[in-house]
Parts: sequence; structure tokens; C-alpha cells
Amino acid sequence: MAPSASPATATTVYTPVTTKSTKFKHPLDPLTPDEINAVSLAIRLYTTANTPIKAVRFITCTLVPPPKRAVLAALGIPLTPGAQPEPPTPIVRKAESDFLDVVNGGTFNAILSLEDGTWNVDTCELVADGAEPQISPEELAFCEHVVRRDATVQALAREVGVEPDQIYADGWAIGYDDRFPKHTRLQQAFDFVVVIDSLAEKVIQIDFPPTYKRTEDGSVELGVSSTEPVPISKRERLPPPLRSFDFLPDLLQADPTHKPRDDIKPLHVLQPEGVSFKMDGNVLEWQKWKMHIGFSHREGIALSTITYNDDGEIRPVMYRLSLAEMVVPYGAPEFPHPRKFAFDSGEYGMGTMANELSLGCDCLGQIHYLPGAYVTHSGTPFIIKNAICIHEEDAGVLWKHTDYRPGGRHQTVRSRRLVVSMVCTLANYEYIWNYHFYQDGNIEIEIRLTGILQVYVAAQDEPNPYGTTIAPNINAHNHQHLFSVRVDPMVDGLYNSVVESDIVPLSAPTGSKENFAGNGFVVKDKVLKSQVQDGARDFDWARERRWRITNQARTHESSGKDASYAIMMKGGVLPLMAHTDSWVARRASFAHKTLWVVRDKEGADGSRMWPSGKYVPQTREEPEDSVGRWVKDGNGSIENEDIVLYLTVGTTHIPRPEDWPVMPVEHVNLMFKPNNFFTKNPSMDVPGTNDPMSKPAFNGANGANGSNGACCSH
Repeated sequence: MAPSASPATATTVYTPVTTKSTKFKHPLDPLTPDEINAVSLAIRLYTTANTPIKAVRFITCTLVPPPKRAVLAALGIPLTPGAQPEPPTPIVRKAESDFLDVVNGGTFNAILSLEDGTWNVDTCELVADGAEPQISPEELAFCEHVVRRDATVQALAREVGVEPDQIYADGWAIGYDDRFPKHTRLQQAFDFVVVIDSLAEKVIQIDFPPTYKRTEDGSVELGVSSTEPVPISKRERLPPPLRSFDFLPDLLQADPTHKPRDDIKPLHVLQPEGVSFKMDGNVLEWQKWKMHIGFSHREGIALSTITYNDDGEIRPVMYRLSLAEMVVPYGAPEFPHPRKFAFDSGEYGMGTMANELSLGCDCLGQIHYLPGAYVTHSGTPFIIKNAICIHEEDAGVLWKHTDYRPGGRHQTVRSRRLVVSMVCTLANYEYIWNYHFYQDGNIEIEIRLTGILQVYVAAQDEPNPYGTTIAPNINAHNHQHLFSVRVDPMVDGLYNSVVESDIVPLSAPTGSKENFAGNGFVVKDKVLKSQVQDGARDFDWARERRWRITNQARTHESSGKDASYAIMMKGGVLPLMAHTDSWVARRASFAHKTLWVVRDKEGADGSRMWPSGKYVPQTREEPEDSVGRWVKDGNGSIENEDIVLYLTVGTTHIPRPEDWPVMPVEHVNLMFKPNNFFTKNPSMDVPGTNDPMSKPAFNGANGANGSNGACCSH
């Protein structure tokens, strides 16, 4: 169906929607459920009065953030070191919504403003042909219903012994397929790959992956002669293996070989005097840290206006920190598997896929939860009561030293960290997002991956060149997870630079006056100045490359170096394995480089946000509004400017039998570390602790060692 005409075609009077007066505690507070209701109602009234649209399906409804300078002025945060905050200016609360014209097709974007309790539609525009907003949870769920009720699918399933009520299909974005028109809203579902039209709610294509065969000379070849799309792949139909691989406790009880471990004693996290953090709505204070915690349908957790109290001086560190995008490209080249590269943030949304967290399971100790809300197809809010978990946990030793001399003293100080976390389920995978704040000024993003592998039925003894046969007749493909972390820095103010540091051996040869023993090495710094020349950077293992976000207007009293936060990401750096001209590489330009630096540009819908474009599903090339385009098309300076960074980290997953039936957690870590930011170790004021609840594990001589309640300091 062709998209409908421009909305400004009717002359009916449009009546704005009046709602409850909204008094936000923080200008970045997400839309409340009441506001989501009011915004969607305002859009319905507007489209009815001013457009030919007859039926609306809401996909997104979110806050349009105010300009940065207005937010910082409202919070009393200066733009530069030592300056006074700018005087506050009025902040107009705005919202944005993407919705579908269900009858005629097409995606519309509306921006609204709240003034005197009334939501007004400022703009309502048809987006470009082929631009699809993210797939909603309702569409993902309904995909399985469409597949299950299709007569052809039912017949094909019965051929291998599967009845209609036994059909389960994970809904995915289709990615890229030239056989289908741009404006058809598509999904695909696995094991044999069913393609559906989400608006027409029908199956429009069924694809069959071929099998691999081993030839007489021992080589491996496809069961068909081509990897191009073909109507019939001549794939042998294989019944699913009947051996059970369960993970739920009640189902495991039916397995006579399963015996739960019975040698695990209880382990509790106790805080008898309560937590050390304070909450005021979405604003959190913990020791010297202060920040705003937001919920985004697309990013999940969004942390903003992060500051640190440095002995009475409130020093800004980051304006906003969040996951901006991720892509999961699979490595099997035979059709239709190249369509498997999910953009889990841009195509589905981390916030809409967030779990309702359970006390004592997902987080331990004394927990504070924040809710999340997103819009449903009907325009009503869906509320996740416990979307974000906030708690404290022990983090080992913060610092320690022992004077080794006879009679020498020692001091041990244990580290505590604040955790802001969320768990999201994207079909078969779970992603656990942990934002850690430490007493020494460090900020860490820890991504944990778990869940169930996306698998296929394999023939007996079928070769598996692009994956692993993880269990009898079960094949799991090699794949990667690449995350784009968006960093909107504010190190001692809004105007920052990025310094690239390479650590290299001294060029003077061994035996020379300058490097007699041959052991010298130096740090070579380069300030990234030009967006087009310096905005896209590779990691260099040989040079131990690293980057710092600096403020050139503030220098350290001893080192003379600029105040900065270093980016420690070596443990998560990986190359994109797909070719640079591959389908996935053209759509996910962020995956080409480890670091991107662009000058921010605020518009009607906020800052530069999405490294693979605002509308990700079914894109076929690199979008104009993507980080690759921003760097190529921008000739501006990125030195001493309001900049935004995109950091690419991830992991390459070669499946193991130990990942089945549920994968143990995999870790990806990214750290931001103060460098010439503080005068000295900022955690020197953290007291040593002597935990009275700690005691020997066993009675007797061995267990009694060190058990006399001795203090950590001697």
C-alpha cells in the first residue's frame, strides 16, 4: 500500500488536549503514563480533524529533551570551569510520537508541546518512504500468531511431526531483502524462515535454508549450487530432535538425571542501617555522585547530568550516558541467513523489552526500583513497575598498602559501588545493563549477555562450517554483538576535546645515550581537531591506544595536564567480521570504528542521537542521519566544542556446548576513569571498615587465623 498524502489536507477544527498540569522535578524526567495517554489522545484528535488517516497504530511516545543549556541553567550547572551558571530560562515540555497509518500505510512523526496544561501538535509529518519505526512488543507477539494460523505453515510443520499448537516462532526484523517493497512493514520468524506483512497480518513468503554436505574428498559444500534467494532450496525436511533440554525447575524435575546442587549455603546481603543513597523522584545522590536516571523506550536506562562533589565544588562529568545502538550480525553466508543481523535497540528498543525485575533474584540487598512506561498500539501506556534497579554492593578492595618492614603498619579500604541496572529480553537473548559508580570517581558500564542461543535443526552428521553443533541435531551459528555506547561528555563543562594517546617504544636504539638499556617508552598525544579528518578512530593494539575526554580550560596543579576522563575499553574492542561493503556494514556504519567523535547539533527533536539512524528497521543503506554520514559530511571543529562520542565494544560469540540450553553470562566492560581530574586519590576519605559480621569459615586453628576482630588498619 502506498503511504497516505500529506496530513495538512483537511479543514476541520482541531481541539488541543488539556491534561493535568505537569510539574517535573527534573527537566529530563520521562513522560508519565498520564502524559502518554494525553499525547496519544491529542494525536488522534489532530489526525481525525486534519488528515485522511482513519486508523492509527502508535509505536513510540517519548520526551523531547529540552536544549542542554536550558537544562544546565535550571540545575545551576555552569558551562565552563569557574563560571557562574547561566540564568534559568522557561522550559517547554515536549513529546514526540511515531505512529502508523494502518489503512493506507506510511509512518508519521508528530512533535507536541505542553503549554498551560494543553498538549498542542506542533508538527505532524509523513516520514520518508521505507523509514519504519521500531517493531513493537505487540507486533513481535502477534507475528507468532500469524505464523501459527497460516495453513501452509501448518502443513509444512505437520510434515515433520509438529502440530499447529506446537509451533513457536521468534519474531525478528527482516533486515534487508530486495524482493519486498520498501513500504511493506515486514517481520521474519525462524526455524524455516517465514516472512509476514505486519499490517496485512499475513504470511507472504517462506524461505528454506539449504543444508551442507560433505563430499567424497572431505570438503564441505551447500546442498544447492547458489547462495542467492531461490523459491525452493531442495532442503531436506528434518523433524526436530525430541530430546528435552529444559531450564525451568518444574520441567527439570521430570529429568531423572537432573539433581540440583545441595551443598550451597545461603548467602545474604545485609544493610542493617539502610542504604547510603537518596532518591528524589528520578534524581539520585550517592556519596559524592549525583545524577538523573531516565527511562527510554529505545535506550532503556539513560543517565543524565552526572556530577561529582569534589570537596564542595560540584563538578560536571557527563551530560548523558546511554546505549545508543547495537547490532548482532550472524556469520552464515547461505540464504536466507544473511538477513540475521538484529539491531536490538533501533529495531525493538531496550526499554520496551525491559523485564519486570524481582526482589531477591535480579538484584540483592536493599533495592530501590524505578518504573518505566511506553506507549501501546492503542495509545495507552504500558507500565513496567520495576524496570530499573538501584542498589549498592561490595566491590572488593578499593586500595591497600602494607609497610613490609618489621613492625610496619597497613591499611585496607574496601570498595563499595552503586549499581543502576536493567535486564532486557530480546527474543532468545537477555542483556543485563549495569552502570557502576565508584568511590574513586570511576564510572563503569558492564554489559552481561545470557539467554538461549538461536538454533536450527541439523541433519545427522551434517557439517557446520559457520557454527557449532551444540547438542545432537542442534546447530548454533557464529555471531557477534556490537554495542554503540553514546557519551555526551561534560567534563568540567560543556566544551570538551578528545586526546588520542599512543604508547610507543623510544625510537632511540639500545646503546644510545638517550636509551642506553633499550627500555624507554613514551606517550604521544594527539588532540582530535577536525570532525571530517579525526572523527573516526581505530583502536591500535600495538600502540596501546587510548583516549581521554579533556577540558583544556582546567589544568592540574601538579602535572599541568588538562582535566580529563580516560576511556578504558580495550577489553571490549573487536573488529566487525563482515566485509565493509556487506549488508550489515552498510547499515551499521558505527561498527567500522572503535571511536567516533562528532560535534553535537541540537534540533527540534533533540541532539544527535542514533548512530544508525532514527528509523532502523528495513534500512537498505547507511542512513543520512547516521554517525558515518555525520563524520563525512561535517567540516567543523571537534576541539573545545559540545561534542558527542560513540564507542564501539562487544564480543564475538563462537557457540559452545556449554552455552546450551541456557548460556552462562558473558561480560563486556567499558570504564571511564578520572585522569588529572582530581588533585589526588579522591577516595582517601573513605574509611577502612571492620565488618563485625565476618567470621571464620571453620572452627579450629586454621579457621581462627585473623579472627580476633583486628581492624583493617595496623
